[in-house]
Amino acid sequence: MSRPGPKIPPVTAAQRAVLEGWVRRRTTAQALAQRSRIVLECAEGHSIMEVSRRLRTAPDTVRTWRCRFLERGPDGLCDDPRPGVPRKITDADVGR
Repeated sequence: MSRPGPKIPPVTAAQRAVLEGWVRRRTTAQALAQRSRIVLECAEGHSIMEVSRRLRTAPDTVRTWRCRFLERGPDGLCDDPRPGVPRKITDADVGR
């Protein structure tokens, strides 16, 4: 049996609105929507194993995103910039 990790404190109304918005929005990247679902399930008090079964993902994935959320909040669920050639298309261009 796995040992319990740190519990996610109750998610604030503002954080919940952001996470639920990412889940519902059709233009959200599916990875970000999945991460938001993981955090919302954990915030409801479900165990890592239960969340991984419900969302059909690995328990290590649940642990990773739960810890990132605890460290950085909703911003921790977004992809970090990757090394390499700088982007030629800006975020504003992508938004248009």
